[in-house]
Amino acid sequence: MVKVNAPLMSLDASGTVADSITFSKWKGRAYVRSRVIPANPKTGKQTGMRSMIAFLSQQWQSLADTDKSSWVTIAKQKNVSPFNQYTGTNAFNWRNGLYPSKAYPADRNSTAPATPTIVATGSQRQVTLQITAGTPAPTWGYSIHRAQTSSITPNWTNCVAVIPKNVTDPTVWIDTPLDAGTYYYKAVPFNQDGKTGTASSEQTATVT
Repeated sequence: MVKVNAPLMSLDASGTVADSITFSKWKGRAYVRSRVIPANPKTGKQTGMRSMIAFLSQQWQSLADTDKSSWVTIAKQKNVSPFNQYTGTNAFNWRNGLYPSKAYPADRNSTAPATPTIVATGSQRQVTLQITAGTPAPTWGYSIHRAQTSSITPNWTNCVAVIPKNVTDPTVWIDTPLDAGTYYYKAVPFNQDGKTGTASSEQTATVT
């Protein structure tokens, strides 16, 4: 459905018309484009990026005021909101092999979190992962990486979730829905400043 303020094509419109053209805004500027439907909306790159964007969006509200304010100056320079700058910068870093930070700029000078231990349990249509932190524990979260062949090398293109660490161990995450088969997993711990630790050992689970 298209939402219109004043006559269509005049001042403001947003949404998709007849599954063919999309109206929106970018930095306060109205634009129109043809509707794009991804050929494969679940490629590794798309899943990996969506996982990080979802994590960042969920975490923004709980950031300390000092962390949020650190994004203000660079956001003004780019004419975007602090939230958009935080999300955009961290997404760019993610594509380039770096983990997100709560504050800008990321210093990545904290003590690296220890390697976590994971247990993967398969059942019907899903795998349950229990992630137990090492010492020191990560101060922010874990990225979870999955493949259907062994010897995973964790990177953003095989990441299926980015999750915050629970206050108490273990951190539990459920991977669903899955087709029947064997899946391999690793988890990478990371701190609030983007410092990472060594990935867990690889664990396998069978889904029925």
